[in-house]
Amino acid sequence: MRIQSIVDKETDPWGIKVTAVELKDIELPGNLQRALARAAEAEREKDAVIIKAEGDRIAAENIAQAAEIIARSHGGLFLRTLSTLTDLSSDQSNTIVFLLPIEIFKALEKYVKS
Repeated sequence: MRIQSIVDKETDPWGIKVTAVELKDIELPGNLQRALARAAEAEREKDAVIIKAEGDRIAAENIAQAAEIIARSHGGLFLRTLSTLTDLSSDQSNTIVFLLPIEIFKALEKYVKS
């Protein structure tokens, strides 16, 4: 509307009615360009955070489902632990700290003493 009023103001005295205008190159002040760029960047960052949060929610749901399945299976947690250790052992630079319940050592004491 603003462009139309500007064009009409300049062309009406000549008796010309402009019905279409095509803008090919618009120059914006530097500070406006920077403001628009900051706004666009903020919008992209907001979208990225939302997408990441949705991915985290889906991952948490999947982990909870897997935990329920493992909990129902006798020895499932131990098998999952062994699977994880197998994955970690492929890289020689990893140090693995494997925690064992004290009950295992107490059970082994009986065999060592006899």
